[in-house]
Amino acid sequence: METPNLPAIRALRPAWNKGRIVGQKRPLKPKHVWAIRVRLELAENHRDLALFNLAIDSKLRGCDLVKMKVVDVMASGQIKERASVLQSKTRKPVRFEISEGTRASLARWMREPLMIGSEYLWPGRFHERLHISTRQYARIVRVWVTSIGLEASAYGTHSMRRTKVTQIYKKTGNLRAVQLLLGHTKMDSTVRYLGVELEDALAIAEAIEI
Repeated sequence: METPNLPAIRALRPAWNKGRIVGQKRPLKPKHVWAIRVRLELAENHRDLALFNLAIDSKLRGCDLVKMKVVDVMASGQIKERASVLQSKTRKPVRFEISEGTRASLARWMREPLMIGSEYLWPGRFHERLHISTRQYARIVRVWVTSIGLEASAYGTHSMRRTKVTQIYKKTGNLRAVQLLLGHTKMDSTVRYLGVELEDALAIAEAIEI
């Protein structure tokens, strides 16, 4: 007599996302950006201030931000006003502006002893690591948001990427500009990324008279 194949019995485990906020990470509001900047400035944390400012300006994914090199932002001993980085996901370059405040914080970070002779903009603390990892960057972002009283699970590295483009979209309604700044190949990706809803589209349409 053959024994029927019965399903394996497994111990019940709590869901991995129980008690967590999942889905798209929230962008920071302008008041959050300034609160974090002030804290980093007061702490004289030059590395984190430069990293935070460039994350907001560049709108890069974490994997691309951590691998940035000094030559990406500096030429002839000066910080560039605009830079270009090849995206690892799309293999296409994306350009971005480097604001005056970000240039000042980068210049200050470049004078640190750790940066002498460094090829990478965010060198690792250990010899086997050329630059900080995406996981380390995620931990740094968690420290930033919790330092101003925000819920860590609601924010992440993509919050940095979304912060500036969210404000650009709110002020201009220009999805094409946001698409170019994010380096998206399809407009649909930009629409989903920003969470643009029908009400947003109607509000833009109502503001235009022909």
